[in-house]
Order: sequence, then C-alpha cells, then structure tokens
Amino acid sequence: MTEEFTDKLQKLADGELEEIKISADDFMDFHEAFMNFPQRKRVVGIAGHKGEITYHFER
Repeated sequence: MTEEFTDKLQKLADGELEEIKISADDFMDFHEAFMNFPQRKRVVGIAGHKGEITYHFER
C-alpha cells in the first residue's frame, strides 16, 4: 500500500492530481510514503472530519 501512496504523491507533485484524501485507517501507510518523499515539505495537509486529511502540493 505504501507504493500506491508514493505513486499518488508523485502524481500530486507532477500536477496529475489536485489533491489526495487520506482516511484515518490509511494514515500510517501514507505516513511512511510521505516521510520518504523528497518533496514532502511542499505537500500540505488539511484535517477534515472523522480523521480524513486532504493533501495538496504547493507550487
């Protein structure tokens, strides 16, 4: 699952995706991919309801 999130982060950085929504259940798998992503300081998350976080890439 971490590879899936790594792919989504790269697509976010490349502009292929506008945002990524992560549920509370998927957060730990996402976090591992996020911490290994070279451009993570430009990925911004906004907390939502029920533990969902929406991430976007700052240009």
